[in-house]
Amino acid sequence: LLFFVGTVSCTLFLAVNSLYSASDDVIELTPANFNKEVIQSESLWLVEFYAPWCGHCQRLTPEWKKAATALKGVVKVGAVDADKHQSLGGQYGVRGFPTIKIFGANKNKAEDYQGGRTSDAIVDAALSALRSLVKERLSGRSGGYSSGRQSRESGGGDKKDVIELTDDSFDKNVINSDDVWMVEFYAPWCGHCKNLEPEWAAAATEVKEQTKGKVKLAAVDATVNQMLASRYGIRGFPTIKIFQKGEDPVDYDGGRTRSDIISRALDLFSDNAPPPELLEIISEDVLKSTCDAHQLCIISVLPHILDTGASGRNSYLDVMLKMAEKYKKKMWGWLWTEAGAQSDLESSLGIGGFGYPAMAAVNARKMKFALLKGSFSEQGINEFLRELSVGRGSTAPVGGGAFPKIHSVEPWDGKDGELPVEDDIDLSDVDLDDLGKDEL
Repeated sequence: LLFFVGTVSCTLFLAVNSLYSASDDVIELTPANFNKEVIQSESLWLVEFYAPWCGHCQRLTPEWKKAATALKGVVKVGAVDADKHQSLGGQYGVRGFPTIKIFGANKNKAEDYQGGRTSDAIVDAALSALRSLVKERLSGRSGGYSSGRQSRESGGGDKKDVIELTDDSFDKNVINSDDVWMVEFYAPWCGHCKNLEPEWAAAATEVKEQTKGKVKLAAVDATVNQMLASRYGIRGFPTIKIFQKGEDPVDYDGGRTRSDIISRALDLFSDNAPPPELLEIISEDVLKSTCDAHQLCIISVLPHILDTGASGRNSYLDVMLKMAEKYKKKMWGWLWTEAGAQSDLESSLGIGGFGYPAMAAVNARKMKFALLKGSFSEQGINEFLRELSVGRGSTAPVGGGAFPKIHSVEPWDGKDGELPVEDDIDLSDVDLDDLGKDEL
């Protein structure tokens, strides 16, 4: 998980157990009880995702406990050790510690809590969210959480993102698709299928959103579509198979909770995702769109083309591309610029003082950055990024608190640089002997 939380990064690493105990009013949540306690609950929940070693989490703990006691019987207050239960943190997009989420009427759409870290601020936000939830119910817009246990034929909205497949539609949708498909083969009378149904439906919506439709969840009524059931040797219900282009289908043998399904789907997505693009910063739009769209953007400043030539520059770009491939599951943005082309940006990131190439990892939401102190090599960059990915490494605020003005420049043409052409000087009319006398 990532860094840049609060005003200083979490660099403290201690052998600390859970920050909460059974005697607190904070409910300890895990992958085993999260679905039952939170997702299937009609209560409003505030959930903190924390790491026991994180200093900010440790400072929040007494305030979180006070808020939980004040809200007891009114709003549920929970905590997830997301360092121990990384799949649960990843499912909800936790990128730093502590992260607080509000689970209201629609448990599939948790909201980020952006308020203060005091018990007063937390209680105020909880009561405000509770007021909104009650008003929604009063207006009839929301009846609270729906378990989604309607029959598949009822057309309930909870299953809107599960794609129903048949003998006729299967091949054209799945077999030649560039997307990854997770397909559940079910029987309407099967009790286990009915239990899976709301989990599969909720996972389908979350997976569609997080993978932008690149991983699809589908369902086949194997009692009706017997040709498919026979082709794939379906002997029990539910059976879930994973289909990827050019590969034989494989059985999904993971857990049957929404959390388990989403976790596997995101792994499949990242395994199949192409590495991110490596973009040159030629305009403000390139920098802003990349850094705003990703939790981190990795910015390299490469030596001037006259110092390296095309082959030298390409070797640096190759190192960046290899690292982008290695860390593609993090879904970071990758950018580069030439030394001097964006001098204001260099200054705001503290780059240039110790030569080129240089690299900074920037969290645009927090306006914080960390600098590569080791070598600009696969090993050096890997160590730098690995530290960041587990929440370690020293950070600093971006100079001025915002990105500076970015200059529009022509993109590199892929060629060696050329020295600027100087004007020819005609010396035919100059008496060199006279010049020598003048100097003397």
